[in-house]
Amino acid sequence: MVGQGYVGLPVAMRAVEVGFDVVGFDVSVERVEALARGESFVGDVSDATVAAALEAGYLPTFDAADLAGFDVAVISVPTPLRDGAPDLAYIEDAGRALGAHLRKGACVVLESTTYPGTTAELLGPILEEASGLVRGEYALGYSPERIDPGNETHTFVNTPKVTSGVDDASLAVVDAFFAALVDTTVAVGSPAEAELVKLLENTFRHVNIALVNELAMFARELGVDVWRAIDAASTKPFGYMRFTPGPGVGGHCLPIDPSYLAWRVKQHLGQTFRFVELAKMSTSTCLTTCTLELPRCSMVNAKASTGAGYCCWGLRTSGAPVTGGKALVFTLPLGWHRAAPKLFFATPTSLASMLNAPSFHSSTSPPTNSPRPTSWCCSSTTTSSTRVRLPSTPSWCSTRRT
Repeated sequence: MVGQGYVGLPVAMRAVEVGFDVVGFDVSVERVEALARGESFVGDVSDATVAAALEAGYLPTFDAADLAGFDVAVISVPTPLRDGAPDLAYIEDAGRALGAHLRKGACVVLESTTYPGTTAELLGPILEEASGLVRGEYALGYSPERIDPGNETHTFVNTPKVTSGVDDASLAVVDAFFAALVDTTVAVGSPAEAELVKLLENTFRHVNIALVNELAMFARELGVDVWRAIDAASTKPFGYMRFTPGPGVGGHCLPIDPSYLAWRVKQHLGQTFRFVELAKMSTSTCLTTCTLELPRCSMVNAKASTGAGYCCWGLRTSGAPVTGGKALVFTLPLGWHRAAPKLFFATPTSLASMLNAPSFHSSTSPPTNSPRPTSWCCSSTTTSSTRVRLPSTPSWCSTRRT
């Protein structure tokens, strides 16, 4: 397993559980040392699970020499955007490291989210150059990750796994491997199809989140309760999927994946993916719209003049920072502190060590009746705008929780 983050580590643990000998490779020395001590930094994997895996022979390592002799290699590394363009350096580095140890009959599977064509056009040539092998002498495929951190209902094991291969023989190997790990596999015709599956899933979500957010803004101006309308629409048993308004999108996937698709369309077809661009424009203004509402809220809140606070509810994080994740940055508008002298962020206790921006400090009086164990407060005493950065990798749950 190349990459032991929130995607790679659960796969590695499951592979150990079903009987594979697993090497967990990661370039982060700190991450590898933590795993070697039996400490997990991924919320979906407990310390006890890592400890049991170590006893069963699991080897966390940052030494590429330990990759020698692999039969199946799975690449689960970050694929961030740099200046609006895909940065596939982590995939390229993983390909070169694995290529040095690739043998005839071995299999390499890419899981990282990327644009259609990456597996066959980028990763394959890198593996072949490093190994001296040619297509057909080894198996190559793509299987998009569908990890949803913190979701105890839809887990890695019971979520259908899409599989693909560059040829029939490769597909057979890739599908057989994942069939040993999960309940259901879904084979598709090519790696490009499988790569598009992931982008389709998250572009669908991004576009619909943007749609319902714009609808909420217009409904307010029209004097219509959008929440009641959404509740009523949700009673339709077909042809409708519920999305609810929120402050935008964050995390590893939604702010990034649609841009991969738009970039590919632009580069290869010379055309603009208009739905994606419109969704990006819409969601980029959501946080500003939310903070601009604070002064309006203060006008109807009689307690505001006495120093009432506001709670930003629903912020969550998937755990430790992950390289390439999308940190959430937003600006609170001029004079916001007059409307909300204290702005609370209701978050899990595990976020405490991550909120290290100078403008954050621990609150001594969290919101009452809060099921969350801890909250943090951001206060301003100046008249200039305040830029707040959450340096982990937060995800705003506008589609699953209210």
